[in-house]
Amino acid sequence: MVKTQGMKKSKNVLLGTALAGALIVSTGFGTYSWFTSESNAQAEMKNGILQINGGGNIDTPIFTAEQFAPSQLHYGEWLSISNTGDMDAHIKATYTHSVDKASLEGYEVGFIAMKYTVKPDENAYEDSKIKLDHLFNGTTNEVLSSNNDGKNRVEMLGTLLSAKQIESGEILVGDGENEQFWELDEGQYIDIMMGIKLDESAGNEYQGASYKAGLNVIAKQTDDGSTYETK
Repeated sequence: MVKTQGMKKSKNVLLGTALAGALIVSTGFGTYSWFTSESNAQAEMKNGILQINGGGNIDTPIFTAEQFAPSQLHYGEWLSISNTGDMDAHIKATYTHSVDKASLEGYEVGFIAMKYTVKPDENAYEDSKIKLDHLFNGTTNEVLSSNNDGKNRVEMLGTLLSAKQIESGEILVGDGENEQFWELDEGQYIDIMMGIKLDESAGNEYQGASYKAGLNVIAKQTDDGSTYETK
């Protein structure tokens, strides 16, 4: 068979078309590279700690006394309440007491308290004790004072409790929800001392009687709607 010029041209056209198709197919399986950018954000949140006195009890006894008799006034020990957490707190302090063989109406009870960030010197504690003595002797009413010396600021609060409060056996000494003194900021302290007096009119029914007392201190958040834990 004789190949003509036209046949050669047709073959070249078909070959060119086949090669072009192969080229298109091969580039179709390739990859593309585009400019991109990325940004991420992350978070971790740690809850606050609401804690007083490191979560433990107050080791110091409220008072230590023996041979207590009518007309005598006994000063308790200084009890320290500290905000050891990292959140501000409302403090609620409740004093409970009882006596066997006789009635609570023979007793007078009062307290003096100081709030501070930097511990005061001994003169401040002696001055507080004098103010507590004045409360029982009737020379002053409620004690309210504040020394606004920067971080050395000391606030003082003291009062003599009413006969009705004493005879109830359970006395609300302070509540930060209603009284600013008992709002304890992070790193702040309240030192409190109780005073107990047996009235001059107490008779023989009080001989050998045992007076017992306790102080319960609880804290709660300062946020609206928060409540004290009940047991």
